[in-house]
Amino acid sequence: MLGLLIIAHAPLASALKSVARHTFPDCAVTLEALDVLPDMPVEQIETLARELLIRVRGPEALILTDVFGATPCNVAQRLAGLAEPGQVKVVTGVNVPMLWRSLCYCHESLDAVVARAVSGATQGVMQVSISRPQNQTYKPGAHDPNQHHHQQ
Repeated sequence: MLGLLIIAHAPLASALKSVARHTFPDCAVTLEALDVLPDMPVEQIETLARELLIRVRGPEALILTDVFGATPCNVAQRLAGLAEPGQVKVVTGVNVPMLWRSLCYCHESLDAVVARAVSGATQGVMQVSISRPQNQTYKPGAHDPNQHHHQQ
């Protein structure tokens, strides 16, 4: 089973870990989170991330980050580059559907989990239309106690 590490701007990483524990308590045992604070030195972030990565690896791990090109992603890329080729991968743009897919399929190969994480993230983002339920008409003032609309 592969491990998962979330590295994101505070408090996103710990919030996502809480969501994971709430929804999938059994799967969340292989999940760690690192909240990157605005004033943290990069060296400290790398040290903490390396320790957490060692804790979750088994031997493969997926690191989820929030924004490509930001400090959490840059640290994750460096850590993945130091690992054995193919054992640590990084996916950025983390959201709840991505995390849930990763947790649900963490028994699969690392490449399969990466593909599921990316598809979960993209399929989880959609515009929701707001419309009235069918067969119901809007009646202005329908909740006004002085107006009575009786159908007899």
